[in-house]
Amino acid sequence: MKLTEIQDLIKFVARSGVTEVEIEQNNFKITIKSEGKGGAKAAAQPEMYMPQMQMPMGMPQMAMQQAMPAQAAPAPSAPPAAPAPAEEKKSNLITIKSPMIGTFYRAAGPDKPIFANVGDNVKAGKVICIIEAMKLFNEIESEVNGKIVKVLVDDASPVEYDQPLFLVEPA
Repeated sequence: MKLTEIQDLIKFVARSGVTEVEIEQNNFKITIKSEGKGGAKAAAQPEMYMPQMQMPMGMPQMAMQQAMPAQAAPAPSAPPAAPAPAEEKKSNLITIKSPMIGTFYRAAGPDKPIFANVGDNVKAGKVICIIEAMKLFNEIESEVNGKIVKVLVDDASPVEYDQPLFLVEPA
């Protein structure tokens, strides 16, 4: 099961009011539990049955993602209000969004160079930041070729799922 499919499933469970979903495919099992539509807590617990397989990087963040839906809801409504005028002027810009909840870092360490600055040209697949979640450092790659126009998040700041991180002018 792909990370995007799991994220879509979590969104569906959160919206639908279903209290528990369990899916088992090949050597993968995921259980998503919530308190229902009005509940403030939910949890996703992925399990891997094959000991030699490593869990994909985005998987552990789902538990944190669903454990804080009350906090996740207000954040996405606030940021789109601020960039709206910029998007009207420059509608060709592409927004790179956070694929998970965690802490945003622009460099691999305090003494390391920043991955992407304003004005830098990036290619699809180039690492542009790191998001730390549950002691795992996940490299976030550019989805497009282009030029970084704006960094929307401060270094070492918490980010929500689907929160805009960068504005990129496509090449």
